[in-house]
Amino acid sequence: MTAESWPIAIYLGVGLGTLLAGLGIFIACLRAGALFTRLGKTLDEVDQQIGVMSGPIASTLTHVGGIADTADSTLARLAAVVSQLENVATGASKTANLIGSTLSGITSAMRKPRDASEEHNG
Repeated sequence: MTAESWPIAIYLGVGLGTLLAGLGIFIACLRAGALFTRLGKTLDEVDQQIGVMSGPIASTLTHVGGIADTADSTLARLAAVVSQLENVATGASKTANLIGSTLSGITSAMRKPRDASEEHNG
């Protein structure tokens, strides 16, 4: 090889390397294009399935919302009933206390005359 042939060999090597790099990029772009095409088809199928499923999902969510509303109203009614029962229990407790104090008064009133009559008779 002469001194003039080294630059030609370098140019051929650089050209061949550039050609191979371009070919590699071309193949990578083809593969990426195929991947994006498959991805687009998959997303189209998912969109169709979402469209089909949106009706039943919306119906289920509406049903669950109705159940939650029913549970809320039932809990509100139960709270009102518990409040009324507490009021009844308070009233019954006051009545029982009143009856107890009345009976205690009657009992003590009945004992006093007996005690007094026994003192006079004895």
